[in-house]
Amino acid sequence: MAEITYKITKEIGVLSESSSGWTRQINMVSWNDRDPKYDIRDWAPEREKMSKGISLTAEEVALLKDILNKLEL
Repeated sequence: MAEITYKITKEIGVLSESSSGWTRQINMVSWNDRDPKYDIRDWAPEREKMSKGISLTAEEVALLKDILNKLEL
């Protein structure tokens, strides 16, 4: 299996933290030297491990923002 590389190019924010110290973060991440995308996933305290997550383009984030703004929370 090919190695997956990543680089966090911009830290945007922490959404939550679990009792084990893992944090759910939104960041700009470049996967395998590609253009960075918005990325939401859980990270271990030193970022030595990560969970599965979701990566979104700027256009997808804009659509998500519009959808969320219509929700009544």
